[in-house]
Amino acid sequence: MDAIDREIVALLQSEGRITLTELADRVQLSVSRCQRRVRTLEDDGVLRGYRAVADPSALGLGFEVLVFATLDRPASVDAFDAAIAGVPQIIEAQRLFGEPDYLIRVVSADLAAYQKLYESTLVHLPGVAGLNSTIVMKNSVPLRPYPVR
Repeated sequence: MDAIDREIVALLQSEGRITLTELADRVQLSVSRCQRRVRTLEDDGVLRGYRAVADPSALGLGFEVLVFATLDRPASVDAFDAAIAGVPQIIEAQRLFGEPDYLIRVVSADLAAYQKLYESTLVHLPGVAGLNSTIVMKNSVPLRPYPVR
């Protein structure tokens, strides 16, 4: 990746709805050269997709919980990964070194909805030895673009 590719990535991260014409103008390329670069970045997996950023409160999902999961044995990882991928309220999950084994972001409507999810689904995930939940008070730094410039 050169400086122009990094500028393209930075602009697309912050302005995902920018037209190809405006993107080309901002990085000082012809539209066709800019389009080729964007396609290459997509094909190489640098750009993995495009999406809108929604307000969770407006969607009725303003209650966020960080769940720390510890598994009972390393052999449970694949089954656990497959199971959490199927829970729509889990919006992000990261496998960690050491303990706990996972950091999981969960959204719900409120505490009662989270408690129901916890009791009906999370505690029954394959290989779970323990769960520890922390309620998010405030997102001080919202999800933001990667610093590529």
